[in-house]
Amino acid sequence: MTHGNLTRRMFLGATAAAAAFTVVPRAVLGGPRNIPPSEKMNVAGIGVGGMGASNLRNLEAENIVALCDVDPDYAAKTFKRYPDAKLYKDYRELLDKQKDIDGVLVATPDHTHAVISMAAMKAGKHVYCQKPLTHDIYESRMLAQAAKENKVATQMGIQGHSGEGARLVNEWVTAGLIGEVREVDAWCSLSYYPWGHAGWSSKYSARPADKPPVPPTLDWELWIGPAPMRPYHPAYHPAVWRCWWDFGCGMMGDRGAHTFDPIVWALKLGAPTSVEATSCGNTPEVHPLSAIVTFRFPARGNLPPVKLTWYEGTRPPRPDDLEEGRKMPDEGGAFIKGSKGTIMFGVYGNSPRIIPESKMKEVKLPEKTLPRVNGSHEQDWVRACKSGQPAGADFAYSGPLTETCLLGNTAKRIDGRIEWDAANLRITNSPEATRLVRTEYRKGWSL
Repeated sequence: MTHGNLTRRMFLGATAAAAAFTVVPRAVLGGPRNIPPSEKMNVAGIGVGGMGASNLRNLEAENIVALCDVDPDYAAKTFKRYPDAKLYKDYRELLDKQKDIDGVLVATPDHTHAVISMAAMKAGKHVYCQKPLTHDIYESRMLAQAAKENKVATQMGIQGHSGEGARLVNEWVTAGLIGEVREVDAWCSLSYYPWGHAGWSSKYSARPADKPPVPPTLDWELWIGPAPMRPYHPAYHPAVWRCWWDFGCGMMGDRGAHTFDPIVWALKLGAPTSVEATSCGNTPEVHPLSAIVTFRFPARGNLPPVKLTWYEGTRPPRPDDLEEGRKMPDEGGAFIKGSKGTIMFGVYGNSPRIIPESKMKEVKLPEKTLPRVNGSHEQDWVRACKSGQPAGADFAYSGPLTETCLLGNTAKRIDGRIEWDAANLRITNSPEATRLVRTEYRKGWSL
């Protein structure tokens, strides 16, 4: 067609067709939708009977459009709270059918975090995933890579990262208030005994022999997901799965992910070069009753090497500069030991103080230099989804943090020392530990 033959009607028709093509929603094309800050985000929750219910409450300023749980009875209260949300049992059906979703909350047991988060990112959805990010080290590396490739906003559920305490720790260390840091003690004094968590009812240290019937509302096949199949038992679901190696990452993945966060952030720690563990009560099935795990981190630029010791189910030695009669933080925390002083804080980086208190009162605190989060950790993720600017604990940050925690679990499982080659994602000194870097999925499941 020549220019002379192009009528005004043809031109307008062609322009309208082109415009119609260019405004096809990004969700249909497989990429993340551009959400204006003034527009509400459409959120789906996957795994909403436990911690997911709490996460959703912090997202209620957005549209909760879909809910998915393999056990509708366990999730019944959450389902009732959001009567307009569409309900699913299988996350794959949700992602296939529900095209209006912008972001997905993943709060299932640890062993299914990776497969669900990966499927959501490949579908172009922003992802908020509970800690620990994954169940094995390889999964963490792959999720961080996928988040970058799919250009989606991500966040791991370590809420302390959005809090004031973690920022103060970072600013104090960076300003040199405690001098050069070469050693850190961190701990969680809670223990899985009886095997369970914080008083939950599991009493087993080996697989239960009895085989009670599967509850009528529970899809056990979906709950097991990529893990090796075993018969249903209430020792696994609900709530007590975290202590089992096949399903949970134990205290290291739970409280360790929270407590390591301010340390890794403030000291700019990369990957450790070695990890060594001694455990008490470790079995092939369940996490130990207690353990001491030592991480060695190399020098970073002008920062010296760091030795980080994790005490699980026990406490570290009391520092000399902690005043007599003063309590260590309840349940867990850390001592960041510098050449000029020590910072003590609780779980999540809560209530940091330089010890002794007399020194805290003498020191001149630096100006606050890090941006503060306006609202909850979940709302920081929403901001990232709408602005295109990364959330504080996105997968680029939380993926390596999770790798470190899971290396601690790997050392616990062999009750020994591992040498870590982070660049090549391999353990160089232990064939037994190497198989734990990437665990084998059950047939029919893939990342």
